[in-house]
Amino acid sequence: MKYCLAVDIGASSGKVMLGQLNSDRLLLREIHRFDNQLIYKNGHYCWDIQSLFQEIKTGVKKCQQLGISPSTIGIDTWAVDFVLLDENDQLITDAIAYRDPRTDGMMEKVLSIISKEKLYGITGIQFQKFNTIYQLYAVKEQDPEWLKRAQHFLMLPDYLHYLLTGVKVNEYTNATSTQLVNVLSQNWDHEIISKLGINQRIFGEIKQPQTILGTLQKELVKEFGFDMEVILPASHDTASAVISVPSTEDTIYISSGTWSLMGVVNDLPICSTEAMEMNFTNEGGINGQYRFLKNIMGLWMIEEVRRNFGHAYSYTDFMKMASQFPDFQSLVHVDDPRFLKPENMVEEIQAYCRETNQQVPIHPGEIAKCIYDSLVDCYENTVNELETILGREFKTIHVIGGGSQNHLLNQKLADKTRKEVYAGPIEATAIGNLLVQMLAIGEIDDVNKAKHIIKNSFELKTYFPAKEFKEER
Repeated sequence: MKYCLAVDIGASSGKVMLGQLNSDRLLLREIHRFDNQLIYKNGHYCWDIQSLFQEIKTGVKKCQQLGISPSTIGIDTWAVDFVLLDENDQLITDAIAYRDPRTDGMMEKVLSIISKEKLYGITGIQFQKFNTIYQLYAVKEQDPEWLKRAQHFLMLPDYLHYLLTGVKVNEYTNATSTQLVNVLSQNWDHEIISKLGINQRIFGEIKQPQTILGTLQKELVKEFGFDMEVILPASHDTASAVISVPSTEDTIYISSGTWSLMGVVNDLPICSTEAMEMNFTNEGGINGQYRFLKNIMGLWMIEEVRRNFGHAYSYTDFMKMASQFPDFQSLVHVDDPRFLKPENMVEEIQAYCRETNQQVPIHPGEIAKCIYDSLVDCYENTVNELETILGREFKTIHVIGGGSQNHLLNQKLADKTRKEVYAGPIEATAIGNLLVQMLAIGEIDDVNKAKHIIKNSFELKTYFPAKEFKEER
């Protein structure tokens, strides 16, 4: 039985997970966990990409200390962010984060060059001010020398894979989040890139998940004491997570974490005017499928509130405190840009309620309930939109990822939508990452077999409307 290593890096933390198949069960073991925080550098909010690579190496070395030599490794992160490399493969740019304000006003400038209808029709990607297309246009406007010097464009997992192997490619699922990939050809759209005045040479070959990039660079083999094959997972963390939805039936999923990604898996994209107006996206998935979903502000709001209170309360504390205020009814629009990166989330929520003539939350429990109720309200609207666009009704919702542990939110979702809600697996992204590696090396035959393995391996919790609740495996 081979060991595979999944590196899963999110906006607030990362982990290195070891996976091994035992019959039809996937055995998981956390090897290393680390923090990931924005740093302010050279006038921008950035990711410390070199530190992240050192954390990956620390995780691999811990395997060595345990006497384990994994056969493969793959890395996933969030979407849209990138770096540019020069002719010597050196970084031109810091890994500037999507929450940085440099993209303010850039979407409007791009849409004055390419109409909203045309851009959506070509790419099928929803309009968010921080999409890569607007980040690149910000570089063109604010730091044009960077683009003149650039020879290679790599998204963050692409760059980390490059540091492991010396091979530069663009992985498909993450590339689609740029809003620069043609939704039908599944390749870079040169018309869009040309109209924006960006040199097309910087965009490399797009490779699908399951691609084996090669083995480790020689100096890393020497450092680790063993070699591994580096395999492209679905490097967009949501794409990896969706692979872990333990169902082959027609269902809605929510990949719940810092963001809530809510949608369905389709064989064909939906680029209708209706889908555009409701701001749905068609991001890449495994086997050339499409994740038709909406990007919703997620538990980032609770993460920030927790920070505002000096980490005095745990996430469980917020759930318990929210339950103590059943009569508090104020709601906020969670996707209002003001909540993307406010100076103080608590004060921003309070200001929104004050401006909309609602009761202002004061107690941490009131603030938490406001967030949970507002998220569920947005989820319900999204369910209605999905069913309208697709012309069919769904009976179930699968919540995967860290947010699947939020029992209060899951029960509210079941009650509000009148659908059965299944929660789990928790480590959905790392699991999806591992499964793709195992598919690539022939340890698993196909995706349906992978989903059977997930059902056998991880606990699911079922939430019924009207407060009925049970656990199952």
